[in-house]
Amino acid sequence: MEAKVETLKYPWLKNYPAGVPHEISIDPNRSMVDLMEEAFRSYADRAAYICMGQTVTFGQLDTLTRQFAAYLQSLGLQKGDRIAIQLPNVLQYPVAMYGAFRAGLIVVNTNPLYTPREMEHQFKDSGAKAIVILANFAHHLEKILSHTDIKHVVTTQMGDLHGFPKKQIINFVVKTIKKLVPDYHIPEAVSFNDALAAGKKHSLKPVSLKGSDVAFIQYTGGTTGVSKGAALSHTNVLANAEMIHYWLGSQYNPVKDGGMIVTALPLYHIYSLTCNANAALRNGGTNLLIPNPRDMKGFLKELTKYKFGAITGVNTLYNGMLNHADFSKVDWSNLRVTSAGGMALQTSVAERWKQTTGVTPAEGYGLSETSPVLCSNPVQGLNKVGTIGIPYPSTEMKIVKEDGTDAPMGERGEIWARGPQVMVGYWNRPDETSKVMEGEWFKTGDIGIMDEDGYFRIVDRKKDMILVSGFNVYPNEVEDVVASHPKVLEVAAIGVPDAKTTEAVKIFVVKRDPSLTADELQAYCRENLTAYKCPKKIEFRDDLPKSNVGKILRRMLRDAEANKTA
Repeated sequence: MEAKVETLKYPWLKNYPAGVPHEISIDPNRSMVDLMEEAFRSYADRAAYICMGQTVTFGQLDTLTRQFAAYLQSLGLQKGDRIAIQLPNVLQYPVAMYGAFRAGLIVVNTNPLYTPREMEHQFKDSGAKAIVILANFAHHLEKILSHTDIKHVVTTQMGDLHGFPKKQIINFVVKTIKKLVPDYHIPEAVSFNDALAAGKKHSLKPVSLKGSDVAFIQYTGGTTGVSKGAALSHTNVLANAEMIHYWLGSQYNPVKDGGMIVTALPLYHIYSLTCNANAALRNGGTNLLIPNPRDMKGFLKELTKYKFGAITGVNTLYNGMLNHADFSKVDWSNLRVTSAGGMALQTSVAERWKQTTGVTPAEGYGLSETSPVLCSNPVQGLNKVGTIGIPYPSTEMKIVKEDGTDAPMGERGEIWARGPQVMVGYWNRPDETSKVMEGEWFKTGDIGIMDEDGYFRIVDRKKDMILVSGFNVYPNEVEDVVASHPKVLEVAAIGVPDAKTTEAVKIFVVKRDPSLTADELQAYCRENLTAYKCPKKIEFRDDLPKSNVGKILRRMLRDAEANKTA
């Protein structure tokens, strides 16, 4: 990649950590499969993933992904076909994901907690032909399977890649004791272990992949409420993994030479996918998978068993850990890097984390459309708590005013960015792509400022997006679901401050039928929306504020809420 940065033009360069290059070179012919096979060869005996006490080495990952890829090819799936993965953080995730790449497929990451309605949209939009899904959620798939192009279903249980008898114990507890696997009937479904066994009988046919080929379809609301798939190429995700490698530095990299990173955020989220899975793959590090970080006691108990050098998370995760009685039982002495993203890191949380662990969280920023990381505070050097740091190598960012001109230093404007990690575009939506791309520049929709040191700070949002515990919630989607209730006449959704989740969803509803209750509406939302998208507060009104053309004015509702707390 040709150099695009000029030292005098970009103030952040003076604060680059020692030894971190301003530009990195990306081979356009290189794919994720190339990175994987290098790691499998170089680190065969090292632990790649650990989950619930079970270890999978890079060498074992090589074998398992080869078997799964051969199975997928035996089904007749071709290069460029899409496969959905709907799993929590279990060992099957990397096997399915990297196996899909070896078969030449495009991975569609799917939140396991999606409702059938959300699943159907994503599968139909992506044109997925296959899916790997945890049995716990297969009853949802059964409801919508006939409405999609999915022909091949692989189901798996939590303990499937554990040895005897632990596999049987885990699966028995999950299904029979905790009753977390509702009955379902998908006759054509194949178990994950049967798929691996079938793959042993076939030879993997190498697939020619290049950097421009799409690797992931990562769903996001983008700058509107319409759920769109950000098409991320092999070059996009490889570039971001390389950037992380250099940003950490050869002497400071906590996942280099077998170091461990705690992976509590779900791998279907682009933050964890890149910063944990792919970054550790690049460096031969170990991912400690946490299937359910909401079980804070169990999460912290798992951390007491290991020495780890890095952890990624969002503000709510760190705050929850700090406020749990068992936090002090964890040995933090080996921790070198704490990465914070997905939502604003509160200063009080950052300060307490530094006091208790000795490490100041390095807050960064990115989006699904940018693979995701655009910038971060250095892990060595000037860490400005409250900012999102400075651009990564080969990445440019700027502040743009509403008239399209660059904003002077210190003035507000929309954050624009360009670099090799910026998406190919939205999957099959050139119209939506054109709304967010200006040449090579991606318009983030976030309002920020850049200070004299080149550090960026987010001060507002251009879009109406609501941020709940690091997850984007788009008012349009919530409103569409609520409006479909036969007793609702009108609805508007906004974000309101929440101590635990930064923001929560609040809806304002005009009744069509006076008998409608808040409990009835909450139950309806739970059937159709993932939990974090469900409204936490409901306010019934006789009417909603509107513009002279009849558009509901969310801004006036937000202002009214702000005045209540002022």
